[in-house]
Amino acid sequence: MSPLIESAHPGLNRYQSSRWLWILFFVSALTAIGMFLVPAFIIRPFRHQAPRELLLAMSLRQRAPLFTLVSALAGFIMTCALWRISSRWGKAVIALAMLIVTFSAVMARLNYFEWMFHPIAGPQFLVQSESKLDPKEMIMAVRVAEDARAYPIGQMAYHHVLNDVVGGVPIAVTY
Repeated sequence: MSPLIESAHPGLNRYQSSRWLWILFFVSALTAIGMFLVPAFIIRPFRHQAPRELLLAMSLRQRAPLFTLVSALAGFIMTCALWRISSRWGKAVIALAMLIVTFSAVMARLNYFEWMFHPIAGPQFLVQSESKLDPKEMIMAVRVAEDARAYPIGQMAYHHVLNDVVGGVPIAVTY
């Protein structure tokens, strides 16, 4: 920019630098939020997961703790610079974005997938004639000596692990 234009428009340079700060702020915020949300959206139980998208999700999930921390720190530094020059609405946007970034940084460090699956406290079994299973329901069956158990796949897919004793032998049923 020429000195003549700078002297005629002294706020122009400040406007351009604040615009770049806003852009960098939103890029860092979207990076932190995306590092948490993309794996959470892709890795969902009971939904088909293509190998490539699952690979992407697992790769992001593995790197998320570091990237969300770096993005949150960068966002905090830019928040300090933007706060002084922002309007009330701008400050509200900054505060909301940093709240979501902080939430994403915390969630990236937790195994929130475990929250979806609740252990079965104690298995309860019915005789076949009392069962209300759909005839098309797939089951896993275990037989030890004269003792047999059937575990509905639909239930096991939700809980994943069940400890049981069949024919006096402790087993762990997984799906």
